[in-house]
Amino acid sequence: MTADLLIRGAWVFDGGGNPPVEANVAVRGDRIVGVGRDVTPATARRVIDARGLAAAPGFVDIHGHSDYHLLLTPTAESAVLQGVTCEIGGNCGYAAAPIWGPWWEDRARSYREVFGLDHPWQEVSAYFRRLLDTGISINFGLLVGHNTLRGSAMGGANRGPTAEELQAMVAALERGMDEGALGLSTGLVYAPACFSSAEELATLTAVAGRKGGILATHMRSEGDGLLEAIQEVIAAAEAGRTPLQISHLKTYGERNWEKLPQAFELIESAQRRGVDVTADRYPYTAANTGLQAALPRWAIEGNKAEQTDRLKDPAVRARVRQEIGEGPNARDWSQVMISEVTLPHNRRYLGLRVDAAARLAGKEILTFVLDLLHEEKTQVDAIYFTMSEENLRAILRKPYVMIGSDSGCRAHYGPLSTGRPHPRTFGTFARMLGHYAREEHLFDLSTAIRKMTSDPCRRMGLADRGWVRPGSIADIVLFDPDRVQDSATYEEPIRYPVGVHTVLVNGVVTVEAGEHTGVRAGRIVTKR
Repeated sequence: MTADLLIRGAWVFDGGGNPPVEANVAVRGDRIVGVGRDVTPATARRVIDARGLAAAPGFVDIHGHSDYHLLLTPTAESAVLQGVTCEIGGNCGYAAAPIWGPWWEDRARSYREVFGLDHPWQEVSAYFRRLLDTGISINFGLLVGHNTLRGSAMGGANRGPTAEELQAMVAALERGMDEGALGLSTGLVYAPACFSSAEELATLTAVAGRKGGILATHMRSEGDGLLEAIQEVIAAAEAGRTPLQISHLKTYGERNWEKLPQAFELIESAQRRGVDVTADRYPYTAANTGLQAALPRWAIEGNKAEQTDRLKDPAVRARVRQEIGEGPNARDWSQVMISEVTLPHNRRYLGLRVDAAARLAGKEILTFVLDLLHEEKTQVDAIYFTMSEENLRAILRKPYVMIGSDSGCRAHYGPLSTGRPHPRTFGTFARMLGHYAREEHLFDLSTAIRKMTSDPCRRMGLADRGWVRPGSIADIVLFDPDRVQDSATYEEPIRYPVGVHTVLVNGVVTVEAGEHTGVRAGRIVTKR
């Protein structure tokens, strides 16, 4: 045997949940060609002494949002320095492609104005070419976004699609999957998919299933309507015979924490009926989404210009105040932190809870929220502290729950280095290994690794990734099991983890001694 690289003396976790074995790993080209104590190639151009280190398959982020981030930060430091070698993007219904019509024009204009990013593509194949031409440091797979399909076909309209509009969505989904997309995602809590019916969802889900893909869904509710939302997506998947991935499974809001056993039972009873249902979750108790998500759905109809104009209407403000600003269901704004804005003079609010930011601005809270959203053209991100640690632990323990960051890749420099992003961006996978496996003993290290490697690869149909075994693609991470730990916090989120030593992407050393080598060896991943 000959090899380009030999990893010597590591504790090898194969990715399948089995106990580790002390072994050598030989890599030739982009493949693993040998694993074992007796693997000693006649020649190896490079040898890595991995004694005391764990070797595992590169981690797979099954729920990411790097569609555009990879074009702005193609070296993807926040991901690869954790050991992430592959991300599945296009989640929560919003994808970089396919996209057309006014939605494409609006998005192209926005990215050009804010980031100077050219956006010529509309189809999945053209988007993939753009990623490869740019060069990326991690592998990337894409889901087609229902919200993007709907927006492209019919704008932000609060109605059902015409037959022609529905056919346009179906045709774009079919074409996108033919060009390599892995399935359909939907964000049923967000506009414009929040205006869709169960029938529309079922139609598109069945198309994804016929094409061999999955449905990944940010459900219509993760709080008050959680149980009904689970029933809706299970019904769509069951009718369409389509595998279902419930995105970032959670119980949102303290009054809904007690619903978790019922949520588990809905999922597990469907599994017993033969429905292919799994889920993912990030290991934190705060959510992260747009501040506009706190508004009633009717307030976010239409395109960005229409939404923005609506927010300055006194009658609209009075109605919003009546619905979410008063009474027993009024939002607790002390649980919401402003994390990103676009205008420099509003950066003074970053890291502040909304009630504190309103005091700083000298305004009543809801007036401040509506003013800020109007001024920022709704482009405000927020972190919502609304979940239970006990429920998080119960969710993470479930054998059908995988790990996803629910974030886009970033770095400590460049256009995506501003703001206060959720710490999950820089910490998710290291936190699983260090905090939950080593310190909290929530599960053993083998189980934690399985949830981040072979499970998501199996789910997405990536047959040659997610394992350390001969024949697999050489996506490998070496880390110190006694030291690996996340460093990112809500207060200081742009901090890389410690304890990750070496990362190979397609057989190429991309991280060495904890530092990015600058290599961009990532590929587009498609189902095999």
